[in-house]
Amino acid sequence: NRFRRNNNKYMKRKKLINVEFYDKIIKVNKMVNILLCGNEKVFDGALTQLISMTNRTQETIRCYIFTMNLTRMKPEYKSISDSQVKFLEKVIKEKNSDNEVIKVDVTDLYEKEFKNCANEGAYCTPYTLLRLLADKIPNIPDKLLYLDIDIMIGGDIKQLYNIDIEDYEYAAVKEKYGCWVIRPDYINAGMLLLNMKKIKETGLLVKARKLIKEKKMLFADQDAIFWSTTKKKLLPRIYNEQSRFNKKDTIICHFAKRLMFWPYPHTENFKQWNLPEVHTVLKCHAFDKDLEEYVKLKKQYEENRNEEVIYG
Repeated sequence: NRFRRNNNKYMKRKKLINVEFYDKIIKVNKMVNILLCGNEKVFDGALTQLISMTNRTQETIRCYIFTMNLTRMKPEYKSISDSQVKFLEKVIKEKNSDNEVIKVDVTDLYEKEFKNCANEGAYCTPYTLLRLLADKIPNIPDKLLYLDIDIMIGGDIKQLYNIDIEDYEYAAVKEKYGCWVIRPDYINAGMLLLNMKKIKETGLLVKARKLIKEKKMLFADQDAIFWSTTKKKLLPRIYNEQSRFNKKDTIICHFAKRLMFWPYPHTENFKQWNLPEVHTVLKCHAFDKDLEEYVKLKKQYEENRNEEVIYG
């Protein structure tokens, strides 16, 4: 009887350990790994994007933010601050306690790879080049969803993240203009579902970095990725909608620069945090609830920051 009691305790304990073990496996499998890049000025974009993402999914979000200090080029090129990252994490943990935001400072790595290279003064900022360093970051996940900062999430992010890309380096959507004037399969790199395991095998990012260092390109990082690709998967427009902002089936809504012809040729470049223009010019109301939450949280962040300055 004593043996039976001890054995029952052991089996119960073993069963508990197995349940905990499988729970951990399930959590890892359900993890959505996101990559954002930028400096302290991307805070509004990161906040709006993560609000829209976590408002529409039950999946656990792990968000990596690649950043660097590049004040040698411009005084405003400062890394995203620890307080900004801490606040972003606080916001998304309120939706799911397992969510997290991880700051990755790649300053030294960037300087080693790209300092004074042909494309350092790229069409946007040098921060667009940071994703090209992903294969050099220790313990980076095998699957990673890169998103530009001017993106809002219109549906459950797992619909995109769970797409099978095992045989591809990445999945992307065609560029709205580039597919007409550059090549029919030219991509917009604002959304890239990356198969890091395959990328390391083919050397895609190694080749892309070589191009960046040696050849001046119009769309620097985007061109480098496209011309270094071995095999990609093209996805429907709903996974990177670049011009229509009220479509109900959109998963990734990209507030990219638009070329306009009326009343004269010009460009429009309104981002999701430019609230008046989002409503009046873009006629977009798909993210009103998210943006209301953003306004409240941004105010809260600024009040907290002011208190820290006053009271030290």
